[in-house]
Amino acid sequence: MDWDELSALYSAAPLGDKKAANLKTVFSNSMFKCFAYENGRLAGAGRVLADGVDCAYICDVVVLPSHQGTGLGKAIVDQLLEWSRGHKKIILYSVPGKEPFYRKFGFLRMKTAMAIFENQQQQLERGYLSAD
Repeated sequence: MDWDELSALYSAAPLGDKKAANLKTVFSNSMFKCFAYENGRLAGAGRVLADGVDCAYICDVVVLPSHQGTGLGKAIVDQLLEWSRGHKKIILYSVPGKEPFYRKFGFLRMKTAMAIFENQQQQLERGYLSAD
């Protein structure tokens, strides 16, 4: 895996500045990972943190802007869900505004999900958190 290429994919999406070394760590520590290529170029990716029984967490799903709306994101999520089957719960959090995409897979909004982010204020401003 070219971790610099994956880092560039997140920047292009745009899903933030994710350092190559950090991506190597998080993807290596994930139970499931999916990488999609077109003509040798990385076009999409995603991963699942999972314990094998109780909880699977789908995260870091990313698709090149030129490939968004083509079904590639759906294929990546379908594959990650397939690998995650058998867990008692499958969780994800999405970029604000992308929730309708994930509802198509059967995901529903959680009423009790809470988070602590490295930069709480920034995530409040981006719509990931609510202080209510």
